[in-house]
Amino acid sequence: MPSATSSAPSPSSPWDVQRLPRADGRVFLVTGGNAGIGYFVAEQLSATGATVVLGSRSPAKAAAAESSIRSRVPGARVRTVRLDLADLSSLGASVDSLKVELRVELGVECLDAVVLNAGVALDDPPREETGDGHELMFGTNHLGHFVLTQRLMPLLSAAPAARVVTMGSFAAKSERLDLDDLQSRQDYRPKRTYGRSKLAQMYFGLELDRRLRAADSTVSSVVAHPGGALDSLTPSRPPVHVRTAGARLRGAPAAVLVQGKHAGAWPAVRAVLDPDVRGGQLWGPRAFGLRGKPHPEPIWPHLADTDVAKRLWAASCALSPSGV
Repeated sequence: MPSATSSAPSPSSPWDVQRLPRADGRVFLVTGGNAGIGYFVAEQLSATGATVVLGSRSPAKAAAAESSIRSRVPGARVRTVRLDLADLSSLGASVDSLKVELRVELGVECLDAVVLNAGVALDDPPREETGDGHELMFGTNHLGHFVLTQRLMPLLSAAPAARVVTMGSFAAKSERLDLDDLQSRQDYRPKRTYGRSKLAQMYFGLELDRRLRAADSTVSSVVAHPGGALDSLTPSRPPVHVRTAGARLRGAPAAVLVQGKHAGAWPAVRAVLDPDVRGGQLWGPRAFGLRGKPHPEPIWPHLADTDVAKRLWAASCALSPSGV
């Protein structure tokens, strides 16, 4: 568990993943904060003194994650909110619930950052849909976060300098969007569809920052990705994650190239906390984009296509509930 120091690093100081800057009084929301990389993002942010809200579809899993964080981070300020990204029409009520929680329990009416981390990854056919009729991975990973961010914007805009941090995926680097088949009705291959859903998220994060800059907003948008992050290289956090001795031994050779999910959280955590991070940046692991400490990467060439980003934005608006 990283410890937190009393002051933020200067631009000339190297970022230390084990000694994070304090963030007392700030409030961060992590979607999917109950498991995987999202859990470790939440645990690490909790060590800074901030209040961390775990957004989760399952209250039971959120409670287990909250308990785990509290057992590892003395005095952790952790809360939960029910959040089902596959049900777009429910997100307004979830944000309303969060507003009440912040106002009544914490006495604040703003949000300093949201980490858009939650996601669905299917390995096998058949193609599945959300209750709204969207392909499950695209509908949850991209559209769910697209709508949620719009709903959260008043809370984010009320903070002095809030950040939206979108967690992409290294799997998106080799994919390209098919704007005529965003729902994968014509060509459904689970791994490709997953990669494209994460690519759509990354396009959204970059386009969001361009729109925020054009509106002279105090909110900024940053994109991050975890590199290669395996369960077998991830330390145990029972009952959230339990790594057996056998899994640890089997995963050891892979540690040359990739890392655990605790390290996969580092780029997003830095994107939230580092005062030198700027909107429109892409952050990932230092070593070949797969492992190591977080650093800024050049924007991938296909992500720099602003025409694709604008067309995706328009399509996302058309697929979203009215009022978004």
